[in-house]
Amino acid sequence: MPSHWLILADDLTGAADCAIAFAKRGLDAIVAWGPGAKPCATVLSIDVDSRRFGEGEAAERQVAALADHWRPGMHLYKKIDSTLRGQPFAELAAQLAVLPVSDDRRPPLVVLAPAFPAAGRVSVGGRVMVGDTPLEKTPLWARDHSYPSAHLPAILAGAGLTADVVALDVVRSGAERVRDCMRAADQRGVAAVVCDCSEDRDLAVVAVAALGLSRELVWVGSAGLAGALAAIEKPVAAPHPPLPPRHGGVLMVIGSLAEASRAQSALLVAEQRVVHVPVAPETLFAGPGHASWEAAVEKLSWGLLAGRDVLLEIALAESPDLAKGADLVGRLAEMVGPLAPSIGALVATGGDTACAVLSRMGVQGIRLLDDVEPGVPLGMTLSEYSIPVVTKAGGFGEAMTLRRCLDRLKS
Repeated sequence: MPSHWLILADDLTGAADCAIAFAKRGLDAIVAWGPGAKPCATVLSIDVDSRRFGEGEAAERQVAALADHWRPGMHLYKKIDSTLRGQPFAELAAQLAVLPVSDDRRPPLVVLAPAFPAAGRVSVGGRVMVGDTPLEKTPLWARDHSYPSAHLPAILAGAGLTADVVALDVVRSGAERVRDCMRAADQRGVAAVVCDCSEDRDLAVVAVAALGLSRELVWVGSAGLAGALAAIEKPVAAPHPPLPPRHGGVLMVIGSLAEASRAQSALLVAEQRVVHVPVAPETLFAGPGHASWEAAVEKLSWGLLAGRDVLLEIALAESPDLAKGADLVGRLAEMVGPLAPSIGALVATGGDTACAVLSRMGVQGIRLLDDVEPGVPLGMTLSEYSIPVVTKAGGFGEAMTLRRCLDRLKS
């Protein structure tokens, strides 16, 4: 019988791309969010929506979610962003402080492996890298970061947590040696073991090693480690499930300002695969009743009612004000909400965008089915409007990713 897992994530796309690893192997996996959302599933992934807050409020939200959903006997997986956005380690410290301790008064041991090799994010020497480049030297870090560096032991120390690093050469020597390092750290009272990983096989070694400890654990990682654990839980992957017949066009909502998502949407527009509806921030702030708002809604409605595929995106200003991002995606959701009956399927890029749009449509959960590619999960909404939905983090994917999402939904 499969174990029960609780995944706590700080945004919706993260909650979904972590839980999809289990759904792909035939396990019942649901991602949920919002007040009162308490569905039952073998794998329950909760979007706590804490990434946009400071340390104190983010930690409070994560502790409250833990109290609402965790029960003894469940595996606890803390999903963190593979580029360390948000306040993951303040959240982790607060969660450890309220979790039950073992008979010898020790809190659970943290196994931290943030690598997601399929998306080019790895860890070497206890430091997060994007390919061969230190995370701190990438545009991802320049646009959004919370810590002085991407050196994991130093970040953990800042949250009051001690850590040992299990180096990549140790991981490559096999699960037994890794387990010995974990035991030694645990016996010395170290709070967390940070595991270097640059390939999926490294994550598999870490998962096997830690599961053999006979010790209460808190797993901390991105979708990469979740995939390794799901493969152990159920080694044989399930066949790709068919999607139900689709009525109406596909709506693609691009709220993320990340370069990757913008390049992906530009390709679809250039290929004339979609009705393109770019909306300026000024239009979104002007609101319903303004001529430019009504023109955008009319174009959206026409395209969807005609069965066309529509791409709605925030028109990128030369120097966008990132502080207004949450307000902008909220306005996008306000624009989309009334069109819900006309939407045949949805693609949402950016966790805040996905959560805002789906919530406005009356959706508080997704039953996960499959993924389009690593980090891009596909599921069915749990609501009056049961439609296929694909969510994608803004910085994920290559030029063809959104095209593949559209092709999968139309196949």
